[in-house]
Amino acid sequence: MTDLETLAARFEEDRHHLREVAHRLLGSVHDADDAVQAAWLKVSRRGIAEVANPTGWFTTVTSHECLDRLRERKRRAEVLGADDHGPVAVAPAADEQVAMAESVGRALLVVLDRLSPAQRVAFVLHDAFAVPFDDIAALLDRTPAAAKKLASRARERVRGGATGTARPTAEHLAVARAFLAASQEGDLDALLEVLDPDVVRRVDRVLVGGHIPVELRGARKFVEESKLFAAPARGGEVAVLDGAAGIVVAPAGQLKSVLRLDIRDGRIHVIDIIGDPDRLASVDVTLAD
Repeated sequence: MTDLETLAARFEEDRHHLREVAHRLLGSVHDADDAVQAAWLKVSRRGIAEVANPTGWFTTVTSHECLDRLRERKRRAEVLGADDHGPVAVAPAADEQVAMAESVGRALLVVLDRLSPAQRVAFVLHDAFAVPFDDIAALLDRTPAAAKKLASRARERVRGGATGTARPTAEHLAVARAFLAASQEGDLDALLEVLDPDVVRRVDRVLVGGHIPVELRGARKFVEESKLFAAPARGGEVAVLDGAAGIVVAPAGQLKSVLRLDIRDGRIHVIDIIGDPDRLASVDVTLAD
């Protein structure tokens, strides 16, 4: 084998790992594949003759490619004056995209999208892949202490760990999970068990056609209507919204809507379905677990 063929074989051994790193950083299978391929082109030009840890080197190069893409994404968002999550898919995501989103966690991808590029890189590389802060600091052109602080701030935003941050009770999270599971499975009886008989459902007009009212009252009416939304519900995951139990709907990790749930006495009294971009941007999302 030639030196390049040997290098290519060594890179292929780590490709799965590198795709996982890139997907966690970028939130897209397509973008992850692009970043890994760009990393290979750079690695193939330099070689690894003087590299003691090839996997670590491949990870660094791939992460740098992802960082550049995250920064470009942020610049585009600033020019557009809104959060930019890439092109909006007009067809269902590919099975692989959905599978990777499920393996990472849709809610986590939503929260990661709200971090700065540097925070996202520091948090993901350290907490998910155990990359040392010294290496992260070199990648970000920061000191190790600064890299550690970036990861800590990101961790607080992801997990809602800041002092004084409201958190839902275990009971409220259990009700939200039961509601989501019943919606996904089309279990109408289970839905009725977690809904107040006089539940109010509100929805942003941007999410529904003109034939669907923006406000609906009554558990049985909601249960009948829920048959229309079983498919979107499959892209849902329980999360904490503004300190309360709720649901993010993020097929393939791309946020489409959130459901704010007003839970009292073990039942859901109000369901506020938000899809308006300005309202979505104002919702604070953290992980339920």
